[in-house]
Amino acid sequence: MNINSLKRSHILKMAMSSSEPFATRAVKITCVVLVYWFVSITMVFVNKYLLASPVLQLDAPLFVTCFQCFMTVLLCFLLNTLAMLCPSLVQFPSIAFDSKVSREVLPLSIVFIGMITFNNLCLKNVGVAFYNVGRSLTTVFNVLLSYVMLKQTTSLRAILCCGIIIGGFCLGINQEGAAGSLSWSGVTFGVIASLCVSLNAIYTKKVLPAVDGSIWKLTYYNNINACILFVPLIVITGELKVLYDFDKLGSYSFWIVMVLGGVFGFAIGYVTGLQIKFTSPLTHNVSGTAKACTQTVLAVTYFEEVKTFLWWMSNLLVLVGSFAYTWVKGLEMKRVQEQTLNKNQEKNEAKV
Repeated sequence: MNINSLKRSHILKMAMSSSEPFATRAVKITCVVLVYWFVSITMVFVNKYLLASPVLQLDAPLFVTCFQCFMTVLLCFLLNTLAMLCPSLVQFPSIAFDSKVSREVLPLSIVFIGMITFNNLCLKNVGVAFYNVGRSLTTVFNVLLSYVMLKQTTSLRAILCCGIIIGGFCLGINQEGAAGSLSWSGVTFGVIASLCVSLNAIYTKKVLPAVDGSIWKLTYYNNINACILFVPLIVITGELKVLYDFDKLGSYSFWIVMVLGGVFGFAIGYVTGLQIKFTSPLTHNVSGTAKACTQTVLAVTYFEEVKTFLWWMSNLLVLVGSFAYTWVKGLEMKRVQEQTLNKNQEKNEAKV
């Protein structure tokens, strides 16, 4: 089956699986994708302002990250209360703190803290335009960790896609260095963040049974654990003194942006799930790649940056490699499903 026929069959299945008119469903999918793009891109720009704005001048990345975790816990409580009061309007799993479950989730929470902290530290030290390239090695670490931890092999085509991503990453570093804007600390944080994202995906699968398979319960416990663990980290790193000396700590506008960052941080989990629900995991990854491209263009335009041809090529290589990897894995999964279906049919025919 070629790519074009695969596209047509996927679209037809989506259209036939719903009783809604095609135009109505297409409008819904478009709206969901646009909401995902808006939330994701806005969250990056808001976090960049909080972490590295010359106007704000707040050097407390752990505090910012901890507050966003606190906002997630608060919003989980709010939605849980609304679900109990108005079950017909709001659907949210019942949550009540259980110390046993919290301990079972703790290993994932440590990885989760690393993921969100190093993500923010990367964003603090690199420009929004380079942010996508700076943490582009997640796919590469997925392949490596799948082999090391899960003993899963990867096809040659998928490995070649990873090679394209690595090439774009290296070219991006080279071009940032040539422009005099390279931050090695930002690149290092980006690599560690990419590793943590991959570890987070693996540990999430292991921990999900402890929360009855509920992503929202896992989000709740993860962020409670994170809030507790962040406190000593904030003290050790001296951020308490930074906050004490911060002249905008009593400013309403500062806390509005902080709350906004927390709300968008919570919302990204919901809209990600919503996009997967209305499309597919493959389409979600493709949408994420296109969103990253749009985010880069917006950042270059907004910050009035001038980039070289090779710099743009580095971004293109990362995007093409990521898209190609997603497509290759999608085709491989489809092939496995078809083989499993054929084997089941053969077994059923043999029984008859």
